[in-house]
Amino acid sequence: MIGIHVNSLKKYEAGQAQPSLEVLKKIATGLHVSTDFLLFEEQERVPKDDLALQLEAVNQLPEDEQMVIREVLESLIIKYQSRRWDSGRKVSG
Repeated sequence: MIGIHVNSLKKYEAGQAQPSLEVLKKIATGLHVSTDFLLFEEQERVPKDDLALQLEAVNQLPEDEQMVIREVLESLIIKYQSRRWDSGRKVSG
């Protein structure tokens, strides 16, 4: 459905390989979930109190400004995950 070979998917599920960012996006799109749903444990997805207040304030901004904030957050999350995966590959490689 998302153009990923079943053997690759099995390796991702078993923790034997890490998907690229492009594959991660395909998986999230195919499952109709966000990438953070795939990347973080449930307790990691709940914002801390101070962040929750900031996000509540963001919800009151105009839609176009909210979109800018979403894009910035998504890019920072992807950048962080890329570094984490790269460092994990260097350790195991």
